Amino acid sequence: MKRILLLLITNIAVLVSLGVVTSLVMMFVGAPIEQLFGEYSYLIVWGFVYGLGAAIISLLMSKTIAKFSTGAKVVDGREGEAERWLVATVDSLARQANLKTPEVAIYHGSANAFATGAFRNSALVAVSDSIMAQMTKDELRAVLGHEISHIANGDMVTLTLIQGVLNAFVIILSRVIAHVISSAARGERRRDSNPFLYMAVVWVMDLALGIVASLIVFWFSRKREYAADAGSAKLLGSPVYMIAALRRLGNLQPGTLPDSLKAFGVTESKRTSIWATHPSLEDRIEALRNFTTSI
Repeated sequence: MKRILLLLITNIAVLVSLGVVTSLVMMFVGAPIEQLFGEYSYLIVWGFVYGLGAAIISLLMSKTIAKFSTGAKVVDGREGEAERWLVATVDSLARQANLKTPEVAIYHGSANAFATGAFRNSALVAVSDSIMAQMTKDELRAVLGHEISHIANGDMVTLTLIQGVLNAFVIILSRVIAHVISSAARGERRRDSNPFLYMAVVWVMDLALGIVASLIVFWFSRKREYAADAGSAKLLGSPVYMIAALRRLGNLQPGTLPDSLKAFGVTESKRTSIWATHPSLEDRIEALRNFTTSI
């Protein structure tokens, strides 16, 4: 509820800020202020409905999409000893984090794991068959603690909604800028904007602003990875197990996840980059070493 309230407050602040900025732009090009909201109000509403709506729909469908895109199969522990241990471990960690036990799934692929779901108490934790085969139980338990921490922290919801707000910004600002430029280029004597120039500017601004929005999302995702590592250390009572898991991942070929799930996997790449959803394994290990004194 607090996250939803925060989102609504953020959206109101964004709408107000956008109105002020657009007013200043229109004043600069000489457009009457009284025409501003009549001309752009539909765009503001449409931008947020489309941007946030698409994000919320994708979040609600996230578990179904994740299962389909990775081929993950839900297990309940009756399949064998490994599956029984996996389900029991996820259940134990979820109880520690005051969560309902998520669905547990296994998929075929290189070493990785992820969590997803629209609601804290109706989530999915999935691991690859490769990571199960190549990690010790302590290491795998740390990885599962990392994913449970993502769920407990509400990272899937927060990251998706941030993406939705940024999508709305991209939609609205690109079209406002395109309208101002195409109208100015047409001249003061012609009221209609140049439609060809308008579309060209929209495409360019969608791309440019979309890149900026992605960098913001990637930055936030990297911050949440440190938090999930710390959450795993708290659940297990020590960071040594998560450090061991990260070191193990450094010696394995990281599994590639679909774009919609990359931010919630346990690893993406071995180097830090502004284009990455995860910090480097070395940076994460260093952060956990510094975290030792607070356990």
